[in-house]
Amino acid sequence: MAEGNTFLLKIITPDRIFYEGEASMVEFNTTEGEIGIYREHVPTTVIVAPGILTITEDGGEKDAALHAGFAEILQDKVTIMAEVIEWPTEIDLERAEEARRRAEERLASKTPETDVARAETALQRAIARIAVKK
Repeated sequence: MAEGNTFLLKIITPDRIFYEGEASMVEFNTTEGEIGIYREHVPTTVIVAPGILTITEDGGEKDAALHAGFAEILQDKVTIMAEVIEWPTEIDLERAEEARRRAEERLASKTPETDVARAETALQRAIARIAVKK
């Protein structure tokens, strides 16, 4: 278990354990805004929103594109259950740019058939992928 100023961070997807290790801080977006978590954080559960997840470890920072899920925050452990999360090496920049263009086009055209919430989420995911890759 975590000691000192670190806590155990575990990020799980439906098909793998994405990350498990000691972190001094983790930052990501929630439906209520951006959150930064240190050891001894007030226990809570939050819903993850698309954006960049930053893990701060002894060796520096690691970024990933986090798309959706929820997080359980305890004083010495944070568990993120993610639908999708990707390291920069797993992201196809050309595909992400095309997804961004498609989402922007859907939002700009806004026909009665346009699912605006879905298009906005797709845009947020594409922007997160592009930012992490660059």
